[in-house]
Amino acid sequence: MKKFSTLIIGGGPSGIVAAISAKRVGQDVIICERMPRIGRKILVSGNGRCNILNEKLNESFYNQTARNMVRSIFEKFGEISTYNFFKELGLEVYSRRDGRVFPITNQSSSVLKVLEMELERLSVPVEVNFEVSRISYSKGRFVATSNGNKNIECEKLVIAGGGKSYPALGSDGNCYKLAKEFGHKIIEPVPAASPLLVKDRLCHALQGQKIFASAKSIVGGKEGYESYGDLLFTKYGLSGTAIIDISEDISIAINRDNKKDVCVSIDMVPFMDRETLKSEIKRRIDKGWKADDLLTGILPNKFGTAFNDLLGRRGAENIINTLKNRLFKVTGTRGWNEAYLTSGGIDTRDIKESTLESKLVTGLYFAGEILDVSGRRGGYNLAWAWASGFVSGLTS
Repeated sequence: MKKFSTLIIGGGPSGIVAAISAKRVGQDVIICERMPRIGRKILVSGNGRCNILNEKLNESFYNQTARNMVRSIFEKFGEISTYNFFKELGLEVYSRRDGRVFPITNQSSSVLKVLEMELERLSVPVEVNFEVSRISYSKGRFVATSNGNKNIECEKLVIAGGGKSYPALGSDGNCYKLAKEFGHKIIEPVPAASPLLVKDRLCHALQGQKIFASAKSIVGGKEGYESYGDLLFTKYGLSGTAIIDISEDISIAINRDNKKDVCVSIDMVPFMDRETLKSEIKRRIDKGWKADDLLTGILPNKFGTAFNDLLGRRGAENIINTLKNRLFKVTGTRGWNEAYLTSGGIDTRDIKESTLESKLVTGLYFAGEILDVSGRRGGYNLAWAWASGFVSGLTS
């Protein structure tokens, strides 16, 4: 049986950084990864560009229940620490006006490469194709057993196995089971940052059309988060960044709370206020524009035909109502295979906020997406992964 002072379960962003920080403070550490290589989620993050951070980093961009923990961890490893960490590894970065930070190469492979080089420099062993099936604990020692009956013993265990999004990349929720066996409560994981399922004739008529729009979640008649960005009409419903950004509230309502009255309100012309739009549509009608052409120059050409087919001659007011506040009833999300993130996970009330050690089991730590910590899109979730990984690795 192999013996180490520290075992990291999961070779994703948080697990890799946990191993680096643990080794730097003198721990004898090993990473166990169920996939054939580590860091696969890093490679696909940010559409292959890896949005490593956001300059506007603070706890307000995360779920309410996790904010105290997030604040505590970012006080130890925040924006500046993350910059310095990657700078030391040799990664040059740049930031956009919206605060998002990317590698100067615009390639996520650059991020993974500098992390792998540091693991190699520190002589951190990586055991791939090692899926932990069970963990035993006795007299301050853990023994992790793989599906192939390999055993690794350690004094400190960091579980950084991720959530349930993109299971093909290695995180299918298996580590929730391991945490639950130690008595930790699991907040039901649901797909977040996901396209939405909508049955609506307008989606079918406008399939493939993309516009700039605002989207707002409405659950039980109560308005929620609003986002501006791309809106894509698809054969199954709605997608695009405006939808992705509000999908967590909707997914929780449908998948966790079993609510039925869930809608999305879409403003298809957020760049025009209601009165300006009304005046322009009326002007076009008064000039004798054809019904199919009323939206020409405001929205893609297909919109005029679709609106005419669906609304007929219902007048300018109906057109304006549809453009400025179209309600789409949501029936679900596209599921784990298309969800960028997981909402839910290990209840943060079971975890020490300053170290990420379990309150239930001495020597057991958690990092990354496995915890019930979810941030907004734009570098916040990777920032949490780096920070939680680094802090969880420090304590020996």
